[in-house]
Amino acid sequence: MTADTVTDVFEEHRPVLLGVAYRMLGRVADAEDVVQEAWLRWAGADRTEVREPRAYLVRITTRLAIDRLRQVKARGETYVGPWLPEPYVTDFGDTVPDTAERAVLADSVSLAVLVVLESLSPLERAVFVLREAFGYPYADIAAMLDRGEPAVRQLAGRARMHVEERRPRYQVDPVQRRDLTERFLAAAGEGDLEGLMSLLAPDVRLVGDSGGKAKAPLRVLETADKVGRFMIGVAEKGGIPDLSFRFLELNAGPAILVLSGDKPDSVFQLDVLDGRIQSVYIIRNPDKLRSLAAL
Repeated sequence: MTADTVTDVFEEHRPVLLGVAYRMLGRVADAEDVVQEAWLRWAGADRTEVREPRAYLVRITTRLAIDRLRQVKARGETYVGPWLPEPYVTDFGDTVPDTAERAVLADSVSLAVLVVLESLSPLERAVFVLREAFGYPYADIAAMLDRGEPAVRQLAGRARMHVEERRPRYQVDPVQRRDLTERFLAAAGEGDLEGLMSLLAPDVRLVGDSGGKAKAPLRVLETADKVGRFMIGVAEKGGIPDLSFRFLELNAGPAILVLSGDKPDSVFQLDVLDGRIQSVYIIRNPDKLRSLAAL
């Protein structure tokens, strides 16, 4: 391969590599670091025996992500308050035309599923991501991880059961989620508690992620009354100068980016089921909003 070809091949597969790394780590900056390291290894590798560049690159990226995840877990850092993944801009466009495939990719990158994936071991998470999100055969995953196929099937079964037991139910209809998000924002902004309560499921949960670096609930709020009154209180207090809103597609769903001037202040996203809001996610940790500053 010429230098240009080496670069072109890697760039062709970069979106897949970033998708694997982000689903493994839940952090955009860490995922980008892993993909950059994969590029350095690809550029310096002996590629004469590489028959399938995509499989080779996914293998490198997955192993690097496993190592990074093990390092994070080994540090045992205590996070202040609830943890949510770093928001990830998603726009599959024409790259994923198949509706079923889009649904799988969207589900595996949702905030709800990524939170559950945090409780898996690094190997379980790798197998789940490669199998459930990207559809790799067990034999290919076994080769990527240097594990026997029976062991990989066992890891996959254990991870799938764990996720299914813990993941909340929600619908991915973007039109309904966008509509409820707009109505939620309007009701909160107008101080309309009754209108807001009509949108919330009785057992709705509000999860705020600030990392102790901004104002947000340090515990998960539960019930429509508590969530509704909290949102009305936030709207009444204000306190964000030069406030504006933007709708974005984040983690494969509509979300609100709250701006203070041109600086990201927070992200809101909702999970919806049967026409009611089941979960409210608020991300205010400034470290997790940096990647949105350039949008």
